[in-house]
Amino acid sequence: MKKLLLIAVLALISFSAAHSQTSTTGLRVGVNAGIPMGDVDDASSFKIGADLAYMISLMDIVQVGPMVGYSHYFGKDNLDDFQYLPIAASGRLGLPSSLVGGFDLGYAVGLGDESDGGLYWRPSLGFRLFNVGLIVSYEGISDDAIDVSSLNLGVEFNF
Repeated sequence: MKKLLLIAVLALISFSAAHSQTSTTGLRVGVNAGIPMGDVDDASSFKIGADLAYMISLMDIVQVGPMVGYSHYFGKDNLDDFQYLPIAASGRLGLPSSLVGGFDLGYAVGLGDESDGGLYWRPSLGFRLFNVGLIVSYEGISDDAIDVSSLNLGVEFNF
């Protein structure tokens, strides 16, 4: 019985690795939560975010497309929350063994009085099983010479 279970798990992982290498055009929806870093570490206690992208396959393992998102940093010690609307170009590269790497680059529009917006970037690395990926990312926004950044853990769904 143990051998049969082991064979089934190995077959599932092999199928997943083969399937992840044949990326298709479509929607990508992601949600994430993170720990603020950099200049906002003292002003924010927690960050949540979501993003929506339309990815186009250039090759079997390369996808690019436009992305729009929402990032909400929760203020701490009676400081106000602050939010951003990232608008970026998004890229994903399918790596061996169901790994996926990515990079988003664009502009984050500040949604409050205290935040003007600035350059947005987000490198990511994750593990994809079928159409769901577990992603670790670093989000950075250069807003008026301050570093608004966070280390995130999230989930991406491909449709």
